[in-house]
Amino acid sequence: MLTENKIYLASKSPRRRELLHQINIQFDLILLRDAAPRGPDVSEIVLPDELPEAYVSRVTQEKADMAWNIMQMRKLPARPILSADTSVIIDQQILGKPADHQQAMHMLSLLTGRTHQVLTSLAVRHADGLHTITQKSEVTFDRLDQAQMKAYCDSSEPYDKAGGYGIQGAAARFISHISGSYSGIMGLPLFETCQLLRQAGIFIP
Repeated sequence: MLTENKIYLASKSPRRRELLHQINIQFDLILLRDAAPRGPDVSEIVLPDELPEAYVSRVTQEKADMAWNIMQMRKLPARPILSADTSVIIDQQILGKPADHQQAMHMLSLLTGRTHQVLTSLAVRHADGLHTITQKSEVTFDRLDQAQMKAYCDSSEPYDKAGGYGIQGAAARFISHISGSYSGIMGLPLFETCQLLRQAGIFIP
């Protein structure tokens, strides 16, 4: 068991921070670079022929390893590092964050009236190694008309979220059914997170 019951979170997601606060996990942030001038610390480009589960697992592990290296270079106190990556999948296609109104409309047109998958991969890196798990949920959207999709995409909601929506936001009114983990669809499945953190020596009552 660690003497300091605290971790580092390698994520900029405010939703992941909220979820860790919800279960009383103490953490500090290690933020990875995702922009110019030197480019991202971890590339989120899908490799040729890479399947969605392999993609989210690889990116998550690379984030954990990069954050571990940053912790060591900065001579920060050694703690377990939690990273995560969430992807929305339909027809084996990975939907990232829409860059503009056109992309957001296209993503909604793929999701409307159908069931898609949400994969969230977790990695916990600590002194004794790396633990990983990928959680899968299914989300069903009601049939949306063009006016509904346009009104939604005219708002700020779609543009910082994988697949163009967040289950905790305005798009909740479109979702008729979910199967799996609500917190996983938000970006951090809490049951699986606790499992991995316990393996890393974090005490969770």
